[in-house]
Amino acid sequence: MKKLRVRDILLKKSSNEKLTVLTAYDYPMAFLCDNAGIDIILVGDSAGMVVLGYPSTIPVQMEEMLLFVGAVGRATKHSLITADMPFGSYQTSVNSAIDNAIKLIKAGSDAVKLEGGTEISGTIKALVDSGIPVMGHVGLRPQTSVLWDGYQTQGDTLAAARKIISDAKSLEQAGVFSIVLEMVTDEVTEIISKSTAVPIIGIGSGNNCDGQVLVLHDILGLYGKLKPRFVKQYLNLSEVIHVALSNYINDVRSGVFPSKENIFHMSDDEYSRLKNMLGKGDGVDE
Repeated sequence: MKKLRVRDILLKKSSNEKLTVLTAYDYPMAFLCDNAGIDIILVGDSAGMVVLGYPSTIPVQMEEMLLFVGAVGRATKHSLITADMPFGSYQTSVNSAIDNAIKLIKAGSDAVKLEGGTEISGTIKALVDSGIPVMGHVGLRPQTSVLWDGYQTQGDTLAAARKIISDAKSLEQAGVFSIVLEMVTDEVTEIISKSTAVPIIGIGSGNNCDGQVLVLHDILGLYGKLKPRFVKQYLNLSEVIHVALSNYINDVRSGVFPSKENIFHMSDDEYSRLKNMLGKGDGVDE
């Protein structure tokens, strides 16, 4: 499989080919996603919650994101890598946003993602003008929604719908190559998908999108603190891992592990020489 570029992602919309997007934060998970043929690997700041144990994405630092991006970058040969810019890394100034985006690209990402609408369109344009591909993100904004009204459905009133549509168009005009819509009503998602030239990637936003994104740990059953309605769990690895760990504990305590095939031995000749040496008093220094 060839390495996907921004141009390939844009062409998928015109060819009506649905985009597949998953999060990944480390080498083994990114390798599995890449090998499976996922189009875009999102190194999300959700890593702060599912990997680092933070209560939200707000505490995530640039230094932490750079470590995650580096690991994913080393594992990925096919997927387009997009990295979340963490809270505080792009709000203070355009120059700061550019500097931090460059760090993520140097670490191994192919693009960056920012949360926000019309209010950050200028920053996005500056990033794009600097040669950095940008993915937009409107609707529910995890970095700041928790500070205002929590995790609520977006676009369920006329005013809210108009704001999201306006935000999406503003981001398209600023030069984004795709837009994530999070927890947006299906009706609003359909309007945006049909009225924009860039791919619309949904998370909890219905099936009228050009693609879907989910957190890998959610679909594999590895993160149980949050169970969003929009997640489809394809496997419960937590149960599988629990069984494996319980079996390991039982095997160690009962002496079943390690078994013969897990143990290394000296040759009979070398073992005999060792016993003779110890028998003569030439023991190991104490």
